[in-house]
Amino acid sequence: MSAVSRTEETTKAAATPRSWPVLVVVVCAQMLIWLDTSILNVAVTTLADPDRGLGATPAELEWVASAYTLVFAGTLFAGGALADRFGPRATLFAGLALFGVASGVGAFAGSAGRLIVARAFMGAGSALLMPATLSVIVQSTPPERRTRAIAIWSSSSALGVAVGPVAGGALLSHFWWGSVFLVNVPIVALCLAGVVAVVPALKGPVRRVLDLPGLALSVLGLGGVVYGIIELGNGRSWHGAHVLLPLVLGGALLTAFVAGQRRSPAPSLDLRLFRQPGFTAGSVVLLIAFLALAGHLFYAAFYLQGPRGLSPADAGTVMISAAVGILLGSQASPALSRLLSARWTVAAGVLVTAATYVGYLWFDGRTPIPVVVALLWVQGFGMGLVGTPVTAVMMSAVPAQLAGAGSAVNSVTRQVGGTLGVAMAGSILSGVYRERMADATLPTAAQGLSPGAAERARTSAEAARSLAGSLRLPELAATADRAFLDAMYAATFWIAVLAFVGFVVAAVGLRPRKTGGASVDSGSGSGSGER
Repeated sequence: MSAVSRTEETTKAAATPRSWPVLVVVVCAQMLIWLDTSILNVAVTTLADPDRGLGATPAELEWVASAYTLVFAGTLFAGGALADRFGPRATLFAGLALFGVASGVGAFAGSAGRLIVARAFMGAGSALLMPATLSVIVQSTPPERRTRAIAIWSSSSALGVAVGPVAGGALLSHFWWGSVFLVNVPIVALCLAGVVAVVPALKGPVRRVLDLPGLALSVLGLGGVVYGIIELGNGRSWHGAHVLLPLVLGGALLTAFVAGQRRSPAPSLDLRLFRQPGFTAGSVVLLIAFLALAGHLFYAAFYLQGPRGLSPADAGTVMISAAVGILLGSQASPALSRLLSARWTVAAGVLVTAATYVGYLWFDGRTPIPVVVALLWVQGFGMGLVGTPVTAVMMSAVPAQLAGAGSAVNSVTRQVGGTLGVAMAGSILSGVYRERMADATLPTAAQGLSPGAAERARTSAEAARSLAGSLRLPELAATADRAFLDAMYAATFWIAVLAFVGFVVAAVGLRPRKTGGASVDSGSGSGSGER
């Protein structure tokens, strides 16, 4: 029997009434990733506080976020290969278990360094989990319901983004900072029980081999690039060894990774997937969209809890509007794709988010919260229009035996984008803030601020506000807020520029292709004609 026939039989056998319970389980597992990420966005200011948190520096905070996404992105290829070789059910179970254990360890980490290590292991668990969830959907859902199932899977991010800030704010208001990680453990336990109870033991027709050299090159290469970007934001000169060396070395390792994948008999990144123009363009659009979103959410959390003075719980409540927008946009995107074509649905979504990023250039410490809520909602709706049609077209171009590899590429573009977005936004924030504070006139020692305390205030706005509160120096807090806003304007400018580039890629790269005399929308996933 051919591999294609075996795949069709597997899909038909799995496409039973049990497919909806399976979808519920995998969506809950997928939601866990976004829940953890959005909770962290609310917790960053608490982690930076020397009294209530760990007193983490800006660089350490970037690594708390980046260690997770870096390992996540670097090992997603391995997760896809393992899902194809051993079946997505086993990979999903292993990923959930690792994520849960690492979350428990991170909750009781006594230093920023230990938390960074725990976050890295959480990223490895997520790398096993995410491609397995999409692979289960592709293999267990009949073709006529697959696009809708992918839409539900994609919109699960909205639920995680919605629940995360509220849950994180409530936990931080009543418990210590570690509770935002410990909350993952009972959710993992429920997901594990669901996997055992309803997820079938699906397997592809090809047992892929794990590419360990490729995995090592991708992790080390991406790590070098991210490290260089973070060091640049910490005041290092761009041509210094701490910045230039990791950037060059990381770029060289990533180049070697791509070159090795072309020759490898069992590549982690199957470059054949990129022969489809829609797959390639979709990957680039996802990379840029998630880079911009992750970078934006990183400084938005600091803005709400800094210059706007909101508590973690209130900031989380405000950020629900973005999650609601993502959910509605994800559910509306299939209908809009049929009406406008996926090309223009995605392009419109990216353009809308780019416009909302520009809006932050007019924000200050007195911007009405309803304005912030409205802009976050529109931004979320735009992002919701992007994910589902892009994911559908990417997966429609992937043969069933490479479903794990295709879903890994789909996921890795999101995580690489998120990693680079946090690193870029964090570096711009840190660099511009230091520059503005160096030029600012700070209170003197006679007024209660010693030279050592002044240097600490120049490290981060959170440290400056903490000093201002303990020393009763409101002018110091006001100076730090002004410096932060200048830094936020610089970050949001470049985020918006990148988002506009993503709009151009979507409008040009997802244009219809001529196939046998017919015009096919490469971005629709359903062969809808361009309008």
